[in-house]
Amino acid sequence: MPEQPATKKDSTFRLSSSTNPQSGSSVESIKIGYVRRAHGIKGAVVIRTLTDALDRFAVGSVLTTDRADRPTVTIEAMQPHKDGLLVALEGINDRNDAEQLRGTSFVIDAAQRRDLGGDEFWPDQLIGLRVVAANGAELGTVVDIVTGSAQDRLQVQGVDGLFEVPFVAALVTGVDVEGGVVIVDLPVGMAI
Repeated sequence: MPEQPATKKDSTFRLSSSTNPQSGSSVESIKIGYVRRAHGIKGAVVIRTLTDALDRFAVGSVLTTDRADRPTVTIEAMQPHKDGLLVALEGINDRNDAEQLRGTSFVIDAAQRRDLGGDEFWPDQLIGLRVVAANGAELGTVVDIVTGSAQDRLQVQGVDGLFEVPFVAALVTGVDVEGGVVIVDLPVGMAI
């Protein structure tokens, strides 16, 4: 998963972008972005970031990749782009070289994640927690986090199927990572 902490801000929770392990990967390796596509003829690539720590992609930064044939890359130039960051990488000088990087992921060690604020959680802390209604009824287990533009959602596996709970304080009234539970106050009919 990407580097994205769940954050409680005033009356809402949100999952910003700050690093959690990729599904199916070790908690030690955290994906912070990936190459979406080549751009132009001079070797630039468009990177989709999965972190709110964009300074990780600053000029001169050395990024670790998930590739054995190119374990690191160095950023020569970077600018915001309509669907990510437009980046020039050292040693990538034409479109063919850039095309070969498509799908390459950039990773950090878990120890490199930023410090969390008081009401923030890494998504990997939430996955696997029991979801319990305010009245104590068991509703299911958090199986995934869905990042959205307006709000993020907990994907919950209930007895009768999968459902989503917006990660907002009006619905998610408590998170107890140590106790292994998320407490929710859902409107009638929201949970399966």
